[in-house]
Amino acid sequence: MLRNLATSRWLGYLALLLVYVTICGFLCWWQWNRRDEAQTAIARLDANWSAPSSPVDEALPQPYGFDPDQQWQRVELEGEYLVDDALLMRGRLRDGNVGFQQVVPFLTDNGTVFYIDRGWVPVGAEGAELPESVPDIPTGQISLLARLRPNEGDIGKGAPEGQIASVDLERLANRHSQTVYTGAYGLLESEDGVVPGDVAPHDRPLLDEGPHLSYSLQWIMFALVGIVGFGYALRTDTRNMQGLPQAPKRRSVDDDEEDALLDEVETEFAEQAEASR
Repeated sequence: MLRNLATSRWLGYLALLLVYVTICGFLCWWQWNRRDEAQTAIARLDANWSAPSSPVDEALPQPYGFDPDQQWQRVELEGEYLVDDALLMRGRLRDGNVGFQQVVPFLTDNGTVFYIDRGWVPVGAEGAELPESVPDIPTGQISLLARLRPNEGDIGKGAPEGQIASVDLERLANRHSQTVYTGAYGLLESEDGVVPGDVAPHDRPLLDEGPHLSYSLQWIMFALVGIVGFGYALRTDTRNMQGLPQAPKRRSVDDDEEDALLDEVETEFAEQAEASR
């Protein structure tokens, strides 16, 4: 069999097998990493969702930096909304419905601007470019609680005046003369201890591992099937080349019982014929 394997034909098949197994191994590893990422995101959410809040300047000492492990942490802010600079973020889904997120810059007491996503509002009539009504934004000094989210960046989509397609903090920073937090923005939780009623609040996300573990195991099985199939084909081809008989087909129990019954019937007929003479 090894001599047959050394032929150019089977070496070619072996090369294809190695490529196939390598691809299966890579896809298995990729799915496994996806599962690890999902588990990390779930653990981060569980740890940060119920953690105590901290002032934003303590959580983010550098306005330009953000640690991904800080996602969903609660931060405290004191200051006032820059109402005239409020924006609507278009194309956002909630329970299968299209709407807008109301995004407003917040000038903190230390003079730094932090962007706040107040919540979701539904679109107006079908095909409308604006919500049915734009919620009023509180004016004057106010205290906020918000949950940190990373900068979304530019997603390559445009938007009409007064609207944005994503929270691209680096671009939004160009709208202000003050320093702007560009590493993260906040999902509003409360204003002066009260959850706003004119926008849909930000619920805790539902995260799960997904099917990555089963997909990973499937790719292992695919690789094993390929290896076993290659070995069987090589063995069969080698036996054919050597002129060796194939392994006899195993008779089933039903075949044996049928043969025994026929033998018994033939014996009875023979005895009856002998007795009638």
